[in-house]
Amino acid sequence: MLKAVLFDMDGVIVDTEPLHKKAYFQMFDEVGITVSQSLYNSYTGQSTITICRDLCDRYSLSEAPETLVAKKRKHFKQLFDTDTSLQLLPGVLELIKNYKKNDLTLVLASSASMPNIERIFERFQLNPYFKGKVSGADLKQSKPHPEIFQKAAAIAGANRSQCMVIEDATNGIKAAKAAGIYCVAYKSTHSKNQEYTLADKVISDFSEIEFEKISTEFTS
Repeated sequence: MLKAVLFDMDGVIVDTEPLHKKAYFQMFDEVGITVSQSLYNSYTGQSTITICRDLCDRYSLSEAPETLVAKKRKHFKQLFDTDTSLQLLPGVLELIKNYKKNDLTLVLASSASMPNIERIFERFQLNPYFKGKVSGADLKQSKPHPEIFQKAAAIAGANRSQCMVIEDATNGIKAAKAAGIYCVAYKSTHSKNQEYTLADKVISDFSEIEFEKISTEFTS
């Protein structure tokens, strides 16, 4: 029986990726490094601190990873505060309401920092729907490590066999499967260069996983 749904945020609930990309590349320019698109794509789903640690090692930077994180977040906040086009992804609010109507427990499990998560939840009034939120930035391990979904399932108070993850990124899908949780890959026009073969189900429209349709996958 399906009891809980663990949502990724970026690329699933809202598409902040264009803002994050601008913020990252502004930070890259600020610290004087050139990052290829392929390297940037490989970081999708990882926490900012994990990415910045790799950048410091890869480019032998004198700045601490935490300094790069602060620079990136400064740029993101400026962009977030001035961008009026940011909206929830089509159909996701209806899906969230559908799950709540059917008494599912919802937990957010995002690699985003908690301040960014709170900005999104306050802007779109999502707090009433979710039991809890987990930020990968606060954890020891980043996706594709399963820690974030292990913690989210614990917050939901459900056995992992009774949980479902909704993800859009390769690293997130790997994390969900490593945690032993059924994973739906949301393939939208915003998702690029991601691998979905490990997912249990691939969708392009949230109506495909409304409770009445997806609950049949969880019969035990």
